Amino acid sequence: MSTSDNRFSASERHGLYRAIRERRDVRSQFLPDPIPPAVLARLLQAAHHAPSVGFMQPWDFVVIESREVREAVRAIFERENEKAAERFSGDKGVLYRRLKLEGILESPVNLCITCDRSRGGPHVLGRNTILETDLFSVCLAVQNLWLAARAEGVGVGWVSILDQGELAKTLQLPQEVYPVAYLCLGYVSEFLSRPELEAKGWRARLPLHELVHRDVWGQPLEAGPLETAIRDKGAFDKPS
Repeated sequence: MSTSDNRFSASERHGLYRAIRERRDVRSQFLPDPIPPAVLARLLQAAHHAPSVGFMQPWDFVVIESREVREAVRAIFERENEKAAERFSGDKGVLYRRLKLEGILESPVNLCITCDRSRGGPHVLGRNTILETDLFSVCLAVQNLWLAARAEGVGVGWVSILDQGELAKTLQLPQEVYPVAYLCLGYVSEFLSRPELEAKGWRARLPLHELVHRDVWGQPLEAGPLETAIRDKGAFDKPS
């Protein structure tokens, strides 16, 4: 079998890598336009088709349209965000307070993706040693949804500055269900050319060649085809 037999077409591969490259954490560009039910259903189907350890599928999806519920969640964010702001001083502190870090009320739909830590029973295939694999599996569902959303022109923002215990109470989650990701979804005025935190000077993207090790930690790649390809920034933009 040749290496090309199972590959997508060039245009399909380009679309996939474009979605990865252009995915953004959206906070301030939301439009009021509703997401059509068929589109939202496709995003949920994409999330539901994520891989999961032992095929346990630990996720559930809480679709939140209620203004009252979203205002309660935003109040949690405001309290936690004020605590977080106190951790930064000087120029970082000034920049932090200028950043828009959520779109809870501006986005037409909020979505909480949860992890049922009891799903699959006490013994899940592949989970005996690393118990957190259920949480890892839910993160894969989040990424599936995020990439599908970019392809649909829907922005997604992950609100991580929340007290998870308070959030669970607000959403009336069962004790065994943990809220992994609170997301804001909606069409947007634009997708920024670079991640917002990079564009505003919070952090820069790290060079990939500094993050790839050979055989053991700290051993750099030898000069050769892989090292050259990793340094070729255009290869990701235009997959062959």
